[in-house]
Amino acid sequence: MELRQFIRFSRRSAVLFPALVMACAMLVHADPGFAQKTPTKNAALVGIDKVRSENVSQTFPVIGRLVARRSGVVAARVSGPVAEMRAAVGDRLKTGDVLAVLVRERLHWVRERRVAEVTSRKAQLAGRQAELMMRNWEMDRLERLRKSKSAAHRKSKFDDIRQQVVILGSQVAEATARLQQAEADAHLAQIDLRYATVRAPFSGVVTQRHTDVGAYLNVGQPVVTMIDDSALEVEAEVPTDRIAGLVPGAEVTVRTNDQTIPAKVRAVVPQENPLTRTRAVRFTADMTALLGRLASNQSVTVAIPLNAGQKIVSVHKDAILKRRGSDMVFVVEDGAVQPRNIKIGDGVGGRFVVRNGLNVGDVVVIRGNERLFPGQPVRF
Repeated sequence: MELRQFIRFSRRSAVLFPALVMACAMLVHADPGFAQKTPTKNAALVGIDKVRSENVSQTFPVIGRLVARRSGVVAARVSGPVAEMRAAVGDRLKTGDVLAVLVRERLHWVRERRVAEVTSRKAQLAGRQAELMMRNWEMDRLERLRKSKSAAHRKSKFDDIRQQVVILGSQVAEATARLQQAEADAHLAQIDLRYATVRAPFSGVVTQRHTDVGAYLNVGQPVVTMIDDSALEVEAEVPTDRIAGLVPGAEVTVRTNDQTIPAKVRAVVPQENPLTRTRAVRFTADMTALLGRLASNQSVTVAIPLNAGQKIVSVHKDAILKRRGSDMVFVVEDGAVQPRNIKIGDGVGGRFVVRNGLNVGDVVVIRGNERLFPGQPVRF
């Protein structure tokens, strides 16, 4: 009895098994996702992401500093002891404000002597000119007598007068030159007297005081150091491979004091630092609103543009693995993964620019890719 039941069960299984297999095949064919939803033997659970194309405007941060376009030491222009100091460290001055005053008495009397010498030279010139005029009149009279063939005319006397006129003409020229020299000396004395008052050559702030009352200053010795904090610009050392787009007038952004302000490239200094492979770039910006809150050598961050909104192909940063010094990703193909070497460029947020090896739309593994092997089936 049991043998007959077993034979009947075997015959039913032989009829139902092909039908069951056919039904499963039809379900898989009707719903492609069914195979993915149904666990496959040795299939690894992974996270995926697609390679995509997008427009980006990428920037590169560079640390820069504020530099003053006008700064330096204000020096004495004449020699003399300091009589008064009117500037202190931290004072904000305007162009022409008095910084210090030197003793003026000696310079004053030197100027008075030069002025008196000018007066003397003018009198000497006037005397020579009057004598020359008189000799010219006398020579004209003798010339008229000579033409009238008068007996009172003597040729020797005419020649003497003519020679005296020549001599007096040279004396007048000499007196004129001496007068000009005296006037120049008087002007120099006046300038020295004016330079006894040391004034600010530009508007700015006093950062250092080099002398005090009673000290004797020679020409060129420092009095104070000033900096014009209203004419600040940005200087940054930019890597050479990032400098291609920085031409005069190019727009960038500068962040300082928790504020971001627009700036423009003023100049790229054509000198490269061989140690850092960088070049100095100067940027100008309107910092009027921040006047008084900025300082020379203050650090700022300059956002250097790397591109102008160009279209790039990018891959998720978590998809990249380092294998034997190369960048590699696992690409999903027909339900299994295959390794592929790629070349990447700059980072853009959480992604990297793809230079070679991937196409737009490729599906790559971004989670669980550390233990995968070539050809391994995966499920998402």
